This record gives sequence, structure tokens and C-alpha cells, in this order.
Amino acid sequence: MAAGCSGRAQRAPGSLLQDQQQEPALSGDGSKLALIVDQRGRPTVQLKDLSGGGDRLPLRHLNRHQPHSSPSLSWNGRYLAVIIQRGNRRLVLIEDRLNGRAHPLRLPSGRNAVRLSLSPDARQLAVQTADRGRWQVELLDLSGLLEPDRPGGLRRTTPAEAQP
Repeated sequence: MAAGCSGRAQRAPGSLLQDQQQEPALSGDGSKLALIVDQRGRPTVQLKDLSGGGDRLPLRHLNRHQPHSSPSLSWNGRYLAVIIQRGNRRLVLIEDRLNGRAHPLRLPSGRNAVRLSLSPDARQLAVQTADRGRWQVELLDLSGLLEPDRPGGLRRTTPAEAQP
């Protein structure tokens, strides 16, 4: 027997029927929605604040290097991970919205990123890669790079809180 949803559906805020929206990703707390939209013919990531009426949120480091694909958000939406295009390479970029930093990630052996998934606390990243027709999934440990994003809001953690 299949379980169904409540039957209620609503269109993403700010969407119109003619807009192309793809690859939706919700933050763990459901307050942020990342999606890929067509912007001047290029797939571009947008971030919307669902708790604020669907307002579009600024992204400092993702205004270029399109096309974008495979967005993934941490629990509160502090971190947005996305695949970007730089030249003919597909790389992973994580934007820290709290402190405005960008974290470009190089994949081992020069593999190209295809799809990704950021853990809710932003401590790990799963990346599907392609290399000469071979598909692999790699897990990257981000604990030395990013502060954890835990339920309770966007806030800085003290060094003691950052310890696992």
C-alpha cells in the first residue's frame, strides 16, 4: 500500500508557469529552498527564504561560473553546496552564507563532479564523480573546513562546540 501526502500542494514562491525550475533542495528545517533556474540561457542556482514569503536570498560567490547544478543545503541553510563550471571543469563550491566565504573543493585525481549531497550538519559531502566513463561516489570529510550547522539557527559556534 502506498502512503500519500495530505493532498495539499503549492507552487514554489515567485514561480510562474513559464519559469523553468529544476533540482529542488530543501534545507533540513524546511526554511530555505535552493533550485536551478534559467538565467539568460544559463542554469543558475537561486536560494529562496520560505519562512520570509519566498524572498530571494543573495549569494555572493555564485553569480558566475555557470552552469550550476545539484544544489544541496545544510540544516539551517547556512551552507549551500553546488556544482559550478570553471572552464571545462565541473567543481564543487560551498558558500558559507553566515560569514560570506566561498570554499572551492578540488576532487581527487581531477575527477568531474556530477551530483552531490551535503549532510545536514555540513560535516560530510557525498559527490558522484565521472572519470573516463566510470561512475563513483566519494565521501569528503568537511569537519576540518566547516563549522557544523545544527538545528537551532544560523549562529557561530565556539571552538568547544565545534568538537565532535
